[in-house]
Amino acid sequence: MSLYRDEGVVLRTQKLGEADRIITLLTRRTGKVRGVAKGVRRTKSRFGARLEPFSHVDLQLHGGRSLDVITQVETLHPYGGAIVADYPRYTAGTAMLETADRLTVGEKEPALRQFLLLVGGLRTLAEGGHEARLVLDAFFLRSLAVAGYAPALAECARCGAEAARAFAIVAGGVVCGACRPPGAAVPAAETIALMIALLRGDWATADASEPRHRTECSGLVAAYLQWHLEHGIRSLRHVEREWPGAGEARAPGSFPWSGRPREAGPGAAGGRPGDAEPAPDPHVFRT
Repeated sequence: MSLYRDEGVVLRTQKLGEADRIITLLTRRTGKVRGVAKGVRRTKSRFGARLEPFSHVDLQLHGGRSLDVITQVETLHPYGGAIVADYPRYTAGTAMLETADRLTVGEKEPALRQFLLLVGGLRTLAEGGHEARLVLDAFFLRSLAVAGYAPALAECARCGAEAARAFAIVAGGVVCGACRPPGAAVPAAETIALMIALLRGDWATADASEPRHRTECSGLVAAYLQWHLEHGIRSLRHVEREWPGAGEARAPGSFPWSGRPREAGPGAAGGRPGDAEPAPDPHVFRT
């Protein structure tokens, strides 16, 4: 492959040799790309500071056999400066980067909607107009919707009944009394309403929610995300320690913020990915 140009967000970096780094980016047109930035760890590097996590950059790469080589970088939006200055924003942003990395498994497979969601989420996080955990939960829910795993929130995930009373991760969202599997959580109605608001981009409703409902919502969303990823999000451990209310008592049947949920029972069925909510507008974070 010859030279090509794209814009992307830096997801993570790792050292390579004495002075180089491997940069993992989620790009607009190419998808997830891993490239070598040569000499960026030297003090005289031309673009070392531009290739830090959270940076939205325009770059030129030269295709290689296993790793591409980054030859030019221009900063479009330095979101990292505002995000790393505030610890709740930093931990939420780190979880967003890790989630975007895990949801885009294959390299060089276009993932435009996930890219737009990530850019919008980082921009909203940097602006500080909404609480960090609300932005993170909105990003989680909408990323799951883009991937085809939107939870059913308005009607039973199994039979379609409107009288939903519990939230069952293995069933794919809220369930009615007849379809409720063992171990399903029983969140407050306000918690489900908050999840719907975050998925739809209704920030007026989300900002007006109570802290206890935000805490319960975060626990359900994190458990639901990690169930479908089949892998824990390591960054959530730091998010849980920092956010106010993380140590408050949870409703009976609710789940911890990290680790695989413990609600699977005999004969539990898998969820029905994406059958409850339409695909989200990737520009929701502009609201």
